[in-house]
Amino acid sequence: MSDIRPVKIYNSLSREKEVFTPNNPGRIGMYVCGPTVYNDVHLGNCRTFVSFDVIYRYLLHIGYKVRYVRNITDVGHLLDDGEDRMAKGARLDQLEPMEVAQKYTVGFHDMMRIFNTLPPSIEPRATGHIPEQIDMVQSILDRGYGYEKNGSVYFDVIKFAKENPSVYGRLSGRVIDELLAESRENLKNQDEKKHPADFAIWIKASDEHIMRWKSAWSVGFPGWHLECSAMSTKYLGKTFDIHGGGGDLKFPHHENEVAQNFGSCGCQPANYWMHANMLLLNGRKMSKSEGNTISPQELFSGESPFVSKGYSPMVVKFFMLMAHYRSTLDITDEALLAAEKGFRKLMETNRLLQNMPADPGNFDGSESETDRAILALIEEAYKGMDDDFNTAMSIAALSELGGYVNKLANNQLSATEVAPWVLERLKSVFNTFIFDILGLQDESAGDSNGTVEGLMELILDMRSNARAQKDWATSDKIRDALAEAGIQVKDGKDGVSWSKQ
Repeated sequence: MSDIRPVKIYNSLSREKEVFTPNNPGRIGMYVCGPTVYNDVHLGNCRTFVSFDVIYRYLLHIGYKVRYVRNITDVGHLLDDGEDRMAKGARLDQLEPMEVAQKYTVGFHDMMRIFNTLPPSIEPRATGHIPEQIDMVQSILDRGYGYEKNGSVYFDVIKFAKENPSVYGRLSGRVIDELLAESRENLKNQDEKKHPADFAIWIKASDEHIMRWKSAWSVGFPGWHLECSAMSTKYLGKTFDIHGGGGDLKFPHHENEVAQNFGSCGCQPANYWMHANMLLLNGRKMSKSEGNTISPQELFSGESPFVSKGYSPMVVKFFMLMAHYRSTLDITDEALLAAEKGFRKLMETNRLLQNMPADPGNFDGSESETDRAILALIEEAYKGMDDDFNTAMSIAALSELGGYVNKLANNQLSATEVAPWVLERLKSVFNTFIFDILGLQDESAGDSNGTVEGLMELILDMRSNARAQKDWATSDKIRDALAEAGIQVKDGKDGVSWSKQ
């Protein structure tokens, strides 16, 4: 479709920017690896999903019809000791695995709404697609790239790599020697594998394993990597347009996805692979064991030694978008304070702009130098998004446009220097970028869209969920954080109410 703006995407497969060409003109299939719902979503996940939400929003904005699929992993994601993450979560919380999945899926959705992300077109669960995964295991076996041992089925990485030397390792840049040392499943059933790099695509369940399904090989459960191959194929076809996720998934998860798809149908699953980069905290990689970590809730409440105060969800989101999604993002209190100032300035500028009247009576019909400068900056904002979704570049252009708005508001620039149609274009683009493309919300008390009320409803829903799960610590923490922010929560027989103190 010639009227859609051309977009360049950095393709992890080729390691260079490529002009995006979809399989079907005007339509895009995009798959993004979703959360494993055995605990609360962490901040790094939030950055990934915020990044792909903006990508999704922009592709819709420029005219594409997008089928966005983001999965929920509720089975098969093994720890290095071989225990399923869901089963471990159930054991620790003393719940059924599906209770764990539901609890943390609800929490994940709450957090995505707090960050104002759009829901995906389809959100499939791994447990809802066991037949498709079993079928894919059989296809891999039929093509000679899998083998069964004691009821489990493994992918034969060495055979696949030898027969497809340009495929395995291309995405991650790994070679077989490295895989020997770094395969995350090396500790699981090592004696059953032909090679340490082989990975399980079907695992025979031990007697105590709760989550299990019947198959031709055993009563068991699918391997973690298999679900994304099976579900992306089901909903987007054998080869679709974009596959995204966090950079930590490039190996082994995405590399093994490629192998599985090739192993089952001889097809590359996606034409463009996109990876969001990691978060740092004060220049260091986040690590629970080292105590160098912060959760979204701690950022909002300020209850962390790493921040001097709480920051609103939109400030945190704006902070994330001030960096390109492929760049590492270092969380520091100073950077968050700067983001808060920048976010408030952007919102105030937009309010000034939207209330600014045009003055057609004094317009002589000519295009001024100011008009040309404003139009060039508008195009610069779009070019930022066209260039691998560079939100940092677009925000910089919006900031420069804000300078013209403030000059007009302060009478440092005559209204006659800006054509009425240019002013209307500026109003439309500013509003569109802030709310439709970047997905920000005006959190000011006077927000006519009821953002504050909507955010409070979400926060109180989270508290209600915590109380229903008898998670009194979280419930009290939310109440106390709101109290510190000057908001009183009252639990009554007719429900929960809140008011400003």
